Amino acid sequence: MRKTLLAGALALAAGAAFAAVPNNTLVIMHGSDYPTLDPGQTYDTGSGELVENIYETLVTYKGKSVSELEGLLATSWNVSGDGRTYTFTLRKGVKFHSGNEFTCADAEYSLRRNLVTNNHDSGNWFIAESLLGTSANAADDPQAVTWAKISNAVKCNAQGQLVLTLPARDPAFLVKLAYTGQAIVDKKHAASIGEWDGTEATWKQWVGKDLTDSNLSKRPSGTGAYMLVRRDTATTVLRAFDGYWGGKPKIENVIVQTVAEQAARLEALKKGDADFVETGPRSVLSQLQGVPGVKIYDGIPNNVSSAIFMNQNIKDPAILGSGKLDGKGIPANFFSDVNVRKAFAYSFDYDRYIKEVQLGKGTKRTMLLPDMFFGYDPKVKTYTYDPKQAAAFFRKAFGGQLWQNGFVLRASYRANNVASQTAMEILKANVEKLNPKFKVELQAKPWSEFLKSSQEGKEAMILIGWAPDYADPDNFLYTFYHSKGYYNPRANFKDALLDKLLDQARQTIDPAKRKALYSQVGQRAYEQSYYILMPAGIGFLAYQDRVKGVEENYNIMASGITGNVWRLLSKAGL
Repeated sequence: MRKTLLAGALALAAGAAFAAVPNNTLVIMHGSDYPTLDPGQTYDTGSGELVENIYETLVTYKGKSVSELEGLLATSWNVSGDGRTYTFTLRKGVKFHSGNEFTCADAEYSLRRNLVTNNHDSGNWFIAESLLGTSANAADDPQAVTWAKISNAVKCNAQGQLVLTLPARDPAFLVKLAYTGQAIVDKKHAASIGEWDGTEATWKQWVGKDLTDSNLSKRPSGTGAYMLVRRDTATTVLRAFDGYWGGKPKIENVIVQTVAEQAARLEALKKGDADFVETGPRSVLSQLQGVPGVKIYDGIPNNVSSAIFMNQNIKDPAILGSGKLDGKGIPANFFSDVNVRKAFAYSFDYDRYIKEVQLGKGTKRTMLLPDMFFGYDPKVKTYTYDPKQAAAFFRKAFGGQLWQNGFVLRASYRANNVASQTAMEILKANVEKLNPKFKVELQAKPWSEFLKSSQEGKEAMILIGWAPDYADPDNFLYTFYHSKGYYNPRANFKDALLDKLLDQARQTIDPAKRKALYSQVGQRAYEQSYYILMPAGIGFLAYQDRVKGVEENYNIMASGITGNVWRLLSKAGL
């Protein structure tokens, strides 16, 4: 029976015509590719959607919650009195897709592997921060990252429990373990196909190694509900794992396809040739509403924080023009003057952006933190579009020189991203209206170039967002505001007070005290106007109504477009 069903699924993946996707099969269409199936390198939502269904983590989010965790491969855990040692009791009777039995050795190997291979393009930096006290690997920080420290931080005890020991307490540690990249891999299988063997003798050969196209990515073996059948550049086919410890899923096959053209994806959804598709912006809803068989799940909370960055140390002379306050360019420290930053913040028309880009389905935020997360303070002040205030602060900037001489600012946005382009055009128009000597020149850049140049501090002004790795305010506020945060190279500022508050919050266990610290962070960030905070659009999902369990189980921390792990879904008639 399985061969017949799988043959049908493979035919569908190859392009055979069906009036609708078979009941035993789920078809998902993405607009872009998914680089890897190796958890150790997974740091994008496309890859994450596949990895979190092939593999499993020790803990996961409970139901729709972003604050409550439950065991997955761990059945229970306890924390020492000083908050530095976590001991996990692991689930028994679990098999990998290879047939190997899951043991503590696999969990130990997986987390050690992440600490060893930790590189700039993976999500292992934050687990390294917790377990080793640094986000670096052994090549970048050989004194902080040694084999002794790695093996002492992650080890199995005599009872077969996993013991994780931190150099300092971390209130966000458990939610970090729920991140897809910390999934448990099959040690025996990995070593047998040429991955790291897990020993001290060979670990240095794997430091910082890029695992994107690893052997494990090509031949994954997890404990998840679905196992890989085949993968090529456009299609990945997976099948339900008969030996899954949680019981075989109701949907037998899953096909994930890359279809670049938005119109083609939407047409597939309308015709029933796909169950889920990456739709694009809210404006597409007009094409889908009322289509028979298509259901719209609207009002999904937005877990992304986006901002327009104002780089205080611009490192590319080519975009500075004259490099002076002479009306022909800007100096590298143009945004180091708080008056300039406030002037730009008052120049953005937030309500217009909500109306035009988010079609009225958006809301202003007080902080660069999703409003459903712990630590968000709705009472922090916000900026509004106010040309008079903008002009007043521009007049104060650089002792009046800026207003007198004018400037030419070259800003970039992600190519083919209509929302980003519109936002930057709104800002450009409003700034230029204030003074005929003010010029803002916009340039579209391909995503890869945009990411690289901004990470190198070469962009003066960009719009970019941050999706959570783990559901904790630290993942956002430290990222944006700390001088050692992931986004600091794009903004290049150091605020001693913010650093102090954020460091304190990382060490504070008491929720009330921690929340108070984050409120102070929000207020300080407002006063200094380090970013222009973008309104958060309300999310939606379009899918075939024959798929059941979508809205009941939707969790905003799930990767990809379905908002679910697939084993929770079923179809009418199954």
